[in-house]
Amino acid sequence: MDWIPALRSVHIIGATVLLGTGAGIAFFMLMAHRTRDPVLIAHVARTVVIADFLFTATAVVIQPITGALLAHMLGWQLSTPWIAVSLALYILTGLCWLPVVRLQIKMRDLAAFAASQGIPLDRRYDRLFTRWVLLGIPAFASVLAILWLMVARPNA
Repeated sequence: MDWIPALRSVHIIGATVLLGTGAGIAFFMLMAHRTRDPVLIAHVARTVVIADFLFTATAVVIQPITGALLAHMLGWQLSTPWIAVSLALYILTGLCWLPVVRLQIKMRDLAAFAASQGIPLDRRYDRLFTRWVLLGIPAFASVLAILWLMVARPNA
């Protein structure tokens, strides 16, 4: 049986999940943040943290496995320039994403505390949110670049 089409499909679905979950999480966190409502932010952040663990983490594990298997089955070396750049960008994405998840958990907890006390969000929350955005931008840009490299396969 030829496993390449099935493996390619799983790889593409994983990439789609990474892009879609990342875009969705960013959108909903940004929209909640703009309200400055601790109750809403705590609720959205709880959902975002769950989504990151269910969807993003699963895709993060699946992507390198399916990618390595595809490369092997297709006879591509991992040192092929577009693959090597994709792997470097994947590592960069992970180095940004792991702290982003921790920041989301901290923002969730600060918003939940503010909501329980009936107080506004404090500067700690704002600093976390700024760091979240600053890490999210290169992570999301890297995922877009990886997708482009997977499709274009320049100099393949």
